[in-house]
Amino acid sequence: MTPYGWALAVAAAVAVGLAKGGLAMVGIISVPLMSLVMSPVQAAGLLLPVYVISDVGGLIAFQRDFDTRVLMTTLPGALVGIGVGWATASIVPVRGVTLIVGIIGLSFALNALIRPRLDATPRPPTVAAGSFWGGLAGYTSFVSHSGAPLWQVYTQPLRLPPLIFAGTTTWFFAIGNWVKLVPYAFLGQLSSANLATAAALMPVSLVSVWLGLRLVRVIRPALFYGIITWCLLLVSVRLIWQSMGS
Repeated sequence: MTPYGWALAVAAAVAVGLAKGGLAMVGIISVPLMSLVMSPVQAAGLLLPVYVISDVGGLIAFQRDFDTRVLMTTLPGALVGIGVGWATASIVPVRGVTLIVGIIGLSFALNALIRPRLDATPRPPTVAAGSFWGGLAGYTSFVSHSGAPLWQVYTQPLRLPPLIFAGTTTWFFAIGNWVKLVPYAFLGQLSSANLATAAALMPVSLVSVWLGLRLVRVIRPALFYGIITWCLLLVSVRLIWQSMGS
């Protein structure tokens, strides 16, 4: 990769680590960043090992902080979504994947900027809603590691305590990422070149897991998420434009 490509790769690895350290929303920017210098399919394959190793740090940090009911209502649907992503991987063009990633990122950024305050009354987890949103999160996670927006549509109204929310999110995507290793391998996305690049990025990501754990306790969430949201919006607009070009 070029120096510019490596700079984006390091930024993407930092985003992955921060996400696994409790700042879940940050992770969605990883594939869009890498998609500026390679196809989204290659970017997803390159980053999956980084996600898997970073998951280990996240699971250690949140080994007791998760909601079993939420996982039970979302994981079955997520596995179906991953299966659908695998089954349709060969018929979705690269430009289509680029557009999907851009639209998901743009939609989430706009929603984060204009949505009203969440209802203060917690909603209980349900099998129907959990299966639906878990399935969509599993599919978009398979396509571009961008399941966080759809996951948060279901989980934010549950009003979980912050550590439980972060831990449940980490466990949900960690299990999904381990499952994704099998179809990614069959699809040839875990090439030796991708694995070598991922290995170079893993230390950056693991340090960022620790950094995420620190930041989630000291930084003002509104400021941090505001910066990330605007960055995501700009990158997503660029990807949509790219997907519509010649």
